[in-house]
Amino acid sequence: MAKDNLTAVLYGIEDLRLEQRPVPVIADDEVLLAMDSVGICGSDVHYLEKGGIGDFILTKPMIIGHEAAGVVAKVGKNVKNLVVGDRVAIEPGVPCRICDHCKQGQYNLCADMVFCATPPYDGNLTRYFKHAADFCYKLPNHVTMEEGALLEPLSVGVHACRRAGVGLGSKVLILGAGPIGLVTLLVAQSMGASTILVADLTQQRLDVAKELGATHTLLLTTQMSAEQVRDRVRQIIGEADKCIECCGAESTTKAGILATRSGGVVVVVGMGAPEVKLPLINALSREVDIRGVFRYCNDYPAALALVASGKVNVKRLVTHHFDITETAKAFDTARSRASGAIKVMIHVQPKDANNPVKF
Repeated sequence: MAKDNLTAVLYGIEDLRLEQRPVPVIADDEVLLAMDSVGICGSDVHYLEKGGIGDFILTKPMIIGHEAAGVVAKVGKNVKNLVVGDRVAIEPGVPCRICDHCKQGQYNLCADMVFCATPPYDGNLTRYFKHAADFCYKLPNHVTMEEGALLEPLSVGVHACRRAGVGLGSKVLILGAGPIGLVTLLVAQSMGASTILVADLTQQRLDVAKELGATHTLLLTTQMSAEQVRDRVRQIIGEADKCIECCGAESTTKAGILATRSGGVVVVVGMGAPEVKLPLINALSREVDIRGVFRYCNDYPAALALVASGKVNVKRLVTHHFDITETAKAFDTARSRASGAIKVMIHVQPKDANNPVKF
């Protein structure tokens, strides 16, 4: 086994280092993965800039990264679903499997979830990473490693649309055209939504949303009130059946509630301040359901099927590519508004080294 295990380790706020770590030793139900592609998520940037998210606080050095795909380098003796050489997407959260939430199919709510790059657990921006074999998904030959890494944010979109009940003919309002808003747009289309309005503060991102299939876009300004946003939405598409909030701002969550039809559903994906002020009486008196989303659960197979079948094309989301040795530059690009970055991909191995079909 190679000894080079270059790893990106977050020591604290604005203290991200590349260093050598020991190659992990796998358990009987695990696989050792030679990592290939790792996308940078907004949460990775948040840990770098703030040192924590909510109750998840960085207290010791942590390997960063959780949107990932790799190649099986070694299998534990109990592993039956994978062999050495398989290219896999990695679902980064492994639950206990035995609590009530896990048994009832809500394993994303497991109190003992071990989730990559969520303190105190390490992530996978490293040359070699070990993971539970049953949370690795074999990729068909025509699906690239980069697309495998993008199954992670895509699964958030799948979970959000399922929570919202998006279906044939749905009229959907998506607030936010960042990576999560855009994958939610792709999934809503695939699930049969007939009208999709995407709203954002940045015209460039709205242009991408339009390119990806949004039927309408709305450029917001920071001066617009929630009531003004509601009125503009109504002028464009009428009242939305489903609203999926992907910003995490109090103002957009409020606007989403007001813009949703009576009896409709608002799903809040974006995580912002711990406490916000919302028009609850408006929602209650109109029976607007407000539902939360936390990661995903049993959504990876659907996300992979959408990509493998060609119903969803996530390639357009990747705007920048960097080698693992350029991790600092990759993070600077991911958090720079001037860069126009949507999804920044870090290559642990040379680009296309493990892609039968080039990205």
